[in-house]
Amino acid sequence: MIKAENLSYSFPHKELYNKISFTLEDDVHCAFIGTNGTGKSTLVNMILHPDKYLYDGKLIVDVPGRIGYVSQFYTVEEEKEITVFDYISEEFVRLQNKINQICEDMAATDHLEELMEEYQQTLDEFNAIDGDFYESNIRKQLKTAGLAGYEDQLLTNLSGGEFKLVQAIREMMISPKFIIMDEPDVFLDFQHLNALRNLINSHKGTLLVITHNRYLLNHCFNKILHLENTEMQEFDGNYVDYNFALLQMKIEQQELAAADMEEIERNRKIVERLRNSATAIDSATRGRSLHARVSLLERLEARKTKSPFVDIKQPEIVFHADEVFDAEVSGENPEEALESERKSELGDANAENEAEKIVLSVEDYNVTFDREIMEHVSFVLHAGDKVAIVGPNGTGKTTLLRDVIKGENPAIRLGENVKMAYLSQMHGEVFDEKATVLKNFEDAGFDTDDQVIAYLKTYGFEKELIYSPVCELSGGEKNLLQLAKISRTGAGLLLLDEPTSHLDTYSQLALEQAVEKYNGTVLMVSHDFYTVANCMDYVLLTEDKGLRKVSMRKFRKMIYADHFDKDYLEYEQKKKELENRIAFALQAGKYEDAKKISQELEKLLRKYNG
Repeated sequence: MIKAENLSYSFPHKELYNKISFTLEDDVHCAFIGTNGTGKSTLVNMILHPDKYLYDGKLIVDVPGRIGYVSQFYTVEEEKEITVFDYISEEFVRLQNKINQICEDMAATDHLEELMEEYQQTLDEFNAIDGDFYESNIRKQLKTAGLAGYEDQLLTNLSGGEFKLVQAIREMMISPKFIIMDEPDVFLDFQHLNALRNLINSHKGTLLVITHNRYLLNHCFNKILHLENTEMQEFDGNYVDYNFALLQMKIEQQELAAADMEEIERNRKIVERLRNSATAIDSATRGRSLHARVSLLERLEARKTKSPFVDIKQPEIVFHADEVFDAEVSGENPEEALESERKSELGDANAENEAEKIVLSVEDYNVTFDREIMEHVSFVLHAGDKVAIVGPNGTGKTTLLRDVIKGENPAIRLGENVKMAYLSQMHGEVFDEKATVLKNFEDAGFDTDDQVIAYLKTYGFEKELIYSPVCELSGGEKNLLQLAKISRTGAGLLLLDEPTSHLDTYSQLALEQAVEKYNGTVLMVSHDFYTVANCMDYVLLTEDKGLRKVSMRKFRKMIYADHFDKDYLEYEQKKKELENRIAFALQAGKYEDAKKISQELEKLLRKYNG
């Protein structure tokens, strides 16, 4: 279906692919992985529109019918004021109307042969997507995706996660042979993530899916394409086997490289001794020995094993609230002070101090679209609280964050002098996407362009990207850019709407660490179990149109019981930790440590996978 041979492509400011080769066969389910900004989405666009790119090498696209595509971005502008059913059925209805129109035209034309040919071609297209049964098939797919009863819902009333699933269903139905999905898991809750897994595994055609989601990677694919450092790794098999094989290869390669360097260094010292000796004593024999040893050294250096590329692009995310607590002014440890403040909440004498510590108060808050989403919601956030709003797609979580940042709803009150910063699911709300990265940072408090460039480098943006329009960035890069701008605000309240969406593993880790160290208050909407579990104090769980406060311990138990197998989650967390330790050990050149950790990882894989 798709074949690339020695494919090379560069932007003016960045090389993306250097003679990469791969093949996508019929009916394979392939995961396409790599860190943010490596060019995954660009390669997808090349497959979709090969004529628009000037590249070296070959890219053969031989796909019967149209190529389906689910975009990584979710924007209001792309939505239509139509129902879910009408949106999914558009192509079926178009073909059906075309067939009917051709039949009408045939009754009053002299060009019957041409119309017969067009009729047969259109009928073949209609039959190829099982057009006769499209209505029942749509309802069946919606049920599989956990969206039964959504046929009459308007697209504009769907959450980001729900719209993603609807997009996936539409493309699977009208493009059965080959579909590309660019991060389809973004914004999905735990239930809908399982629904997406079922949709992917039940699809009979070829799939190419860009994802950072470990759950999907572990459960959905039989082929892996890994883009790293302008090179492509191709692996026939599942992600667990691939990732372990890749780490083992890197360990072995680094060990060989170290052994080669040791041998080169030993011969370099011999050459130096012979050179000194030949200079002191004029001897033809010693001169020949020196020449032979120099030739050997040159051969060793020419064929030495290349140290493996272990690039950990972990951004340096830092949040800091400009507001200074009384405890900080007095020199007391802020964490101890915050704890003592919370303990002092009891008693009328401390009522005034209690009020001062309130950062956000929500009382009797309601959300209504075509139905009641939230009603009589009340909660309070105190200084330093880190809280996640968690629940199914479409329960009003994002709407609540938007109402907080707008500051127009009388049910929502901010504490005195509280400065807010907001990370949005929709990047167009935050940036002028047609303007350059640099232009978008004009209001970020820098004096010179060089200061902006130096600052954004800590977030993984090379100088050349600073002059690129934001629209050319990947989804992960846009999220990092939002985080970089938020870091400059000094806000005491961060409103983060799906902040880990599009981020690769190392960027997710950096975000978790930044939230843990942050001295302000966080209200975060997230479906990322690990991020919630790793850095939140407690959860506000959407339930019966309200929010219920749940401890982290109880939240973990609920997730285990309702969505995932407990052993799997614990196994995956431990596996992820060991893989990251191996990667960081390799980055530091400590292959012996990496070997020991890989042995732990191998035992864990055998224990869980038998």
